[in-house]
Amino acid sequence: MSSVREVLDRQDRRVLRSRAALMAAAVRLVTERGTTALPVADLAEAANVSRQLVYLQFGDRDALLVAAATDLVERELMPVAGDAGAPVRARVLAMARHFARHRPFYRAMLTGSCAFGMSQALNRLFGSLITREGLRATFGDLDDATAQDLATLISGGTGTIVNDWLIGAGDPLDPEELTDRLVRLSTVLTHGDRLR
Repeated sequence: MSSVREVLDRQDRRVLRSRAALMAAAVRLVTERGTTALPVADLAEAANVSRQLVYLQFGDRDALLVAAATDLVERELMPVAGDAGAPVRARVLAMARHFARHRPFYRAMLTGSCAFGMSQALNRLFGSLITREGLRATFGDLDDATAQDLATLISGGTGTIVNDWLIGAGDPLDPEELTDRLVRLSTVLTHGDRLR
């Protein structure tokens, strides 16, 4: 006879597997179809789960899609982009290559029904790379509110540039070009007083 803990562990693993399957199906279907206007039934079928499970685990389709995008960024991009020991250009280039590789997915996400949620999620992820200590080292002694506002401004601006590039730039995307743009902006922000 199984213990209560073993039963709960099996249930937890099942929940994690079904969430992972739903998120992988969401990325695949949005990429293939180029739209976020996917029926929940299609997402559930692609993940081999019930429609009810989508609603139980995510609430609605758009929440599933944003969770899938966030998971993709956290799994593939954040380990490289968040490596504070790596040179800034290498981290920015890794980000640009990630978004270029997954352009059909992100383009659909940023122009579809969950565009606002997607932009917020990306801004949070970009913001997580900006530390108050780093801001203070660059801009001097900032109070907490000013440091937070500056981090929001930088992450939101970066997000807007990336969004515009993903949506509007010609094919094929040039990760080196986006990297150069973002590194130039970083240089202006961090060394602006020396450029005059």
